[in-house]
Amino acid sequence: MGAGPGDPELLTVKAFRILQTADVVLSDRLVSPEILSDYVSPKAEIVYVGKQCRRGASTPQETINELMVIYASEGKLVVRLKGGDVSIFSNVLDELETLVQHRIPYEIVPGVTAALGAAAYSGIPLTARDHATAVRFLTAYKSDIVTEEYWKELANTDDTLVFYMSSETLGHVVSKLVANGIPKAKELAVIEQATTPFQRIYTSSLYDYELTIKGKQFLSPTLVIIGKVVSLHKQFAWLKTEETNIKKEYFNSLYEVPSANKEIMGLTA
Repeated sequence: MGAGPGDPELLTVKAFRILQTADVVLSDRLVSPEILSDYVSPKAEIVYVGKQCRRGASTPQETINELMVIYASEGKLVVRLKGGDVSIFSNVLDELETLVQHRIPYEIVPGVTAALGAAAYSGIPLTARDHATAVRFLTAYKSDIVTEEYWKELANTDDTLVFYMSSETLGHVVSKLVANGIPKAKELAVIEQATTPFQRIYTSSLYDYELTIKGKQFLSPTLVIIGKVVSLHKQFAWLKTEETNIKKEYFNSLYEVPSANKEIMGLTA
C-alpha cells in the first residue's frame, strides 16, 4: 500500500479503509507519523521496518519478507505500508515474489508518488504545453547507474526528468547533463521534504549550479526535477511554508528504529 509523499491528507480513501481493519502494519521510514497515529486501527500492531540508503538504521529486505510471511501465516491482515507509491523505486518485486512463493493472497493499493506530490506542491506541472509532453522517472543514487549513452539522450530530450534518491549525487547529474549540452532553457529544481510544512524548493540554471546550489546538504526525502517546466514554479507556486529553523532531532527521528522493534528486525540476523 502506498501512503503518499508526506502530507497525510494525500492518503487514498481505499488505503484509509484498509488501515482501519488491519491487524499488522509494516511501515516504511517515510510514512507520515500522522497516518500511523490517526488513520491506523488502534488495535493494529505497528512494526517499523524503515530502510535508509547509506546511513542510519535499515531493516534488511529479507527481514521484511520474513515478517510478511510470519504475520500472514497467523491469519492476520497485514499492510506493507510504503511512502509514495508502491510501484516506483520501492523494492516491491522482492516482496511480491515472496508472497507468490508462499501462496499468500495479496492486493496492491497505489498511492500518490513523490514526483506527483512534489510537482503539485511546487506549482510545477510535469507536462505542459510548449514545455514538455512527457516525463521520465529516474534514479542516479550511484554515479555509475546511468550509462554515458543514456546521459546524452537525457540531455537532449524534451521530456521532464525527475530524479528520485539522487540528492547526494546531484553534482554528478548536473555535470553529465551540462557536458552533453543540455539546453540552457532547462532549469533545475530541488524539492526537499515535499508536501510537508517543511518543504523547501531550490531552483537554478544547470549552468549556474556551482554558484547557487552546490554544497547544500538536503534532508531526505529530496526530489530533483529538470526541464523547461521548472520555470513555471515562480509563477504558479502556491504553498507557503514558514521560514523556521527545523530541529535536528525531528529529522534524526526519521532514521531511528523504535527499541521495541529492534528484536523483531533481527529475525534473520
